[in-house]
Formats: sequence, structure tokens, C-alpha cells
Amino acid sequence: MNSLLKVSGLIDGLSRFIGRWVIWLVLASTVISAVNAIIRKVFNYSSNAFLELQWYLFAASFLLAAGYTLLNNEHVRIDVVVGRFSRRVQTWIDVFGLLAFLMPMCVTVLWLGTPFFLQAWRSGEISSNAGGLIVWPVYALIPLGFSLLLLQGLSELIKRLAFLQGLAPDPGIKVQQRSPEEELAEAIRLAAERQQEALQAPHDHKKA
Repeated sequence: MNSLLKVSGLIDGLSRFIGRWVIWLVLASTVISAVNAIIRKVFNYSSNAFLELQWYLFAASFLLAAGYTLLNNEHVRIDVVVGRFSRRVQTWIDVFGLLAFLMPMCVTVLWLGTPFFLQAWRSGEISSNAGGLIVWPVYALIPLGFSLLLLQGLSELIKRLAFLQGLAPDPGIKVQQRSPEEELAEAIRLAAERQQEALQAPHDHKKA
């Protein structure tokens, strides 16, 4: 089990790394959308390539971050009934859900979705819209995203089985961490304090 927990730790690290970078795709999609709208209004010009790139990036942000979302227990859950049980019972329910639903679903999507990507890649398929983009990159997001989700599902399964054996902490309890907004506010506050101290230092020196 210790070896499996190490594997789980590596998978968690991969999901965190991807999650930290995928968030920038949302920003890129927003910027492209804003620029496209401005060009359309000001210059009366628009491009299907820009429109398709927006939803390419938006699709990537959801599919690639699915494993990261599972790692942080942020997927939608209905705990009206399950929340009444003990943590061990809830963990067994999670184990059942991972084995009976999540992992088979990921395998099924990989089995059915990978051929679409391979076919588009070999043929160099291009969007049917005028000026559209090639489609295999967005098709590639299907096997890639569900592979990452399947890996994270395996990691969650390992952690829950280890918890049931008393070898790991409860993975279902969220660790309260500061949000990015709170971290940014704290960084701004510290920078302002350092600047104030730097400005105050010459005055204190003169008084001395």
C-alpha cells in the first residue's frame, strides 16, 4: 500500500501542476473573445478561427482540469442522504462510485472517443466553417482529459482504501486554504507594508 500511496502522490502532483496552468486558458479565451468583439464592432470584421479558438480553449479548461477538480473534491455531490452516514460508510460509497461509475465511464469514453481523434489526425480534418481551424487538437482533448480523470480516480481510490486501513488521513475532508484572491490581497498588503517601512526608515534615521 505504501508503494501505491507514492503512485497516488505522483498523480496528485501531476493534477496540481496541470490545474495551475490550465486556469490561464480561461483568461486566454476571455481575452480572445473581447478582442474579437472589439474588432467586429470597430472594423466590422470577424473570423471563424477566433470563434473556434475560444471554444477550443474553453473545452480544454474543462477537460484538462477535470482531474484537478476531482482532487480537490469540487465536483457536484448530493450529500443529503450520504452526509448522515459515518465517514467510513461515506468512504465505502466513494469507493463503490469510483469503481462502478467513474472509472468505467472514463474507459468507455476513451474507447469510443480515441478513434475520432485518430481519424481526424490522419486525415487532417478541418472545420466546415469558412476560415475554421483543424479539428484534431480539440478531439485530442477527449482522450487526454479523460485519461487524466481516470488517473486521478485511481489516486482517489488508493487514498480511500488506505484510509479504510488506517494508513492515510481522510481524503474526503477538504483542507481549508486561502483562495487566489486572498493570497493576492495578502501579497499586496505585505508589499505596501514593506514600501511604508522603506519610506519611514530615512525619517527615523534623521530623528536619531
